[in-house]
Amino acid sequence: MDFEITRDVRNEVLNRRELAFTLTFDGPTPSRKSIQEKLAAMLNKNENLVVLDLERTRFGKMEVAGRARIYDDEESKKSTEREYLLKRGEPKAESEA
Repeated sequence: MDFEITRDVRNEVLNRRELAFTLTFDGPTPSRKSIQEKLAAMLNKNENLVVLDLERTRFGKMEVAGRARIYDDEESKKSTEREYLLKRGEPKAESEA
């Protein structure tokens, strides 16, 4: 996986960095979790503070265009982000049978 960050803006009001990126890959489309981990490792941040907002694969290309937000702390993340975005990418709880 190769990342190319196309936009990197600091939002002081919301205590976060806003990124736009293009990811090229080989094989199947990477999962949200693997993209989140790779982006956090590349920017030397905690992966729990990274929120992926938009991912679009381009037809016929091994490419994903997306946006991410990297927060300074967990409190800023929880007070700003929508609940459904926080739940995306989390492992699903095993149902009791």
